[in-house]
Amino acid sequence: MDKPHVLYHDEYLVAIDKPVDLPVHRNSHMPHDAPYLTKWAGQYFDCSVYNVHRLDAKTSGIVVLAFSPEIAGKLTQQFERRMVKKTYIALVRAAPAKEGVFEKPVMNKKKGKLVSATTSFRTLKTIQTDISYKDFTNIPLSVVELKPQTGRWHQLRQHLALERNDIIGDNQHGDRTLNHIVEERTGCKRLYLHATSLEVKHPETGKDLLFNSALPEAFNQVMTICEGR
Repeated sequence: MDKPHVLYHDEYLVAIDKPVDLPVHRNSHMPHDAPYLTKWAGQYFDCSVYNVHRLDAKTSGIVVLAFSPEIAGKLTQQFERRMVKKTYIALVRAAPAKEGVFEKPVMNKKKGKLVSATTSFRTLKTIQTDISYKDFTNIPLSVVELKPQTGRWHQLRQHLALERNDIIGDNQHGDRTLNHIVEERTGCKRLYLHATSLEVKHPETGKDLLFNSALPEAFNQVMTICEGR
């Protein structure tokens, strides 16, 4: 596993580029000595750190942490009030429309019912592969930019799956057969979803802070290897 990378920090907060498969915080299913981001950050900065928003362990990219409960509270409010601008990049099955909005309800895991959700999207690139299975021939793969307007559980993964533009590597909501083919062909195993930019207001100064994270090389590797030969 790659190590986390500090993108920005001051006395109030830190922005970290989180590697794939690293949980943000501890949960009851983890071994007592398992790594997680808040533990790493606390050791790295030798102080307490506080989580302010969610990012799945399987999703890589930008996470913001606070150095005090007060700052954490102010940052959390920005996320809850939808003041934070978030952009993700996903590698998906087939080709969505050039751009648009996904508005189908998604499942709320805790409540066990459908809730409203909105995600704007833009297709950046599509390639034709020579991957064929079942009734599908030469399945296209697309790189898609996603901007969630709401913050539901697995919202991006659910929205893409509902449109049959499953995120590659998503074995919970997506196309497991295609995931297995891509993994076998490329040797790369991960969820191809990356939090590539995040903009918040500094909770003390009010200044806009924009953090960016480069797309992991695995995305380009899959596109290069899978493009029709």
